[in-house]
Amino acid sequence: SLGGRALFLGEADYPRALAQIEDAPPVLSALGQPQLLTRRMVGVVGARNASLIGKRLAESFASELAAAGVVVVSGLARGIDASAHAGALTGGTVAVMAGGVDVIYPEENRALYTRIKGEGMLLSEIPLGVEPQGRHFPRRNRIISGLCSGVVVIEAAEMSGSLITARMALEQGREVFAVPGSPLDPRSKGGNALIRQGATLTECAADV
Repeated sequence: SLGGRALFLGEADYPRALAQIEDAPPVLSALGQPQLLTRRMVGVVGARNASLIGKRLAESFASELAAAGVVVVSGLARGIDASAHAGALTGGTVAVMAGGVDVIYPEENRALYTRIKGEGMLLSEIPLGVEPQGRHFPRRNRIISGLCSGVVVIEAAEMSGSLITARMALEQGREVFAVPGSPLDPRSKGGNALIRQGATLTECAADV
């Protein structure tokens, strides 16, 4: 009735890259443009309390990636996620949600949710009508990384969900990219740590 469909693990229209991870969701709810799931995808994630520069970078990176034919995947959170979705809308973006695909969260992203539903794709393994809960977010993050060839981290604190996504990406054999930031900004400590650990230092979309 929402105009979407269910995607089942093992069927032809289930995202191929996601099907290869160890704990692939057996079923996904999907609203939007299904053809996006057949294209190459890159995740763009980062801080909810992102700086203005961080948001601009996320939107610019996403716009350039989308223009190059890459679908941008993120988590529809405030901050970096929302900016990445906004930048990629015209070229293709997928939002992986921590609640049911019919539950708009956070409320401030209602207009963005509506646009992604029409122009992009909304995905979730959580049943319809279920509000996001804390335990859902790490599970959502492994879907973001699982869909993608690589994940770009823009602004992440030392103990953040974005670093969970990066760790899951490494475990899944994906490439991790990180944008460096000021050592004086706590929002940059996670990304800088990833670079020290071997993530690809990323200054522009061309690096990805």
